[in-house]
Amino acid sequence: MTSDLPDPVELGPVVVGVDASPQARAAALWAAAEADLRGRPLTVVHGTDIDGRSVLTSAETIQALRDTARDLLDDTADAVREKYPDLTVTKEISREDAVTSLHAAAGDRGTIVVGSRGLGGFAALTLGSVGLGVAARTAVPVTVVRGEPDRPRTGVVTAAVNSTSDLDWLLIAAAEARVHQASLRLLSVTNVLAYVGRFTTMLDTVGEITEEKVHETAAVADRIRKLYPDLTVTHDVETGTSVPGILVEATALTDLLVMGTRNRVLGSGAALGRVTHALLHHGHCPVQIIPPGYAATADGDS
Repeated sequence: MTSDLPDPVELGPVVVGVDASPQARAAALWAAAEADLRGRPLTVVHGTDIDGRSVLTSAETIQALRDTARDLLDDTADAVREKYPDLTVTKEISREDAVTSLHAAAGDRGTIVVGSRGLGGFAALTLGSVGLGVAARTAVPVTVVRGEPDRPRTGVVTAAVNSTSDLDWLLIAAAEARVHQASLRLLSVTNVLAYVGRFTTMLDTVGEITEEKVHETAAVADRIRKLYPDLTVTHDVETGTSVPGILVEATALTDLLVMGTRNRVLGSGAALGRVTHALLHHGHCPVQIIPPGYAATADGDS
């Protein structure tokens, strides 16, 4: 391996947030499959938000919340162990809210998994919901499980590439493709409308920018191939008028879409961009969000 290449990465343990919704159950089973592929433990978490309720809620109600959470976790763990009997499964009832609970359980090396919709602590995935709150404020990867549970496997993991500076998080996408025994598709999208009115020869300019994107994406693909010589890596650059639309369409042809985020700060917290929002609302497959600055553990590290 050449000296300028980073080490291959090792994916961490998996943490899934659950409630009584079908989407949460689907997320738990997806998370279990992911943990099993990684050879890592699974932690199943339910955030009761007892700390936030205790002032206004009776002791009997709080005990009922605990009992319901315990039954939910037992039922989820049983369903997971039935499919993955060798998987190490830990159940965790948290007194805190769902977002805080998942972040605490994941630590700095876990991957958080949530369903696309939920009940109670995991409300419908709309603007301002807990699901988006987890993704927007996370320091670790977050996977939102979307799509039909019995959807046929495509054998492809897709990474939405912006530039050569994406290499750090693309190594996580490569590691995902490796554990899923899938190929890795690097997909970069050029939005032609971004250049309207800025250049007289728009078509020539877009052509030049697309050609530059092709070279950049090919260079990143070559670096990943050197790190993972047994991994099939393809690279594509598409041009269109809607980056979200092209990426959402791509999710119909892949098992997992991985993308890095560049969080924008709004008010007191971070916010996800419109492309990320579109994928989390409309994607046809699970979507994994890698936060800025996150780097997975190198093989052999603790």
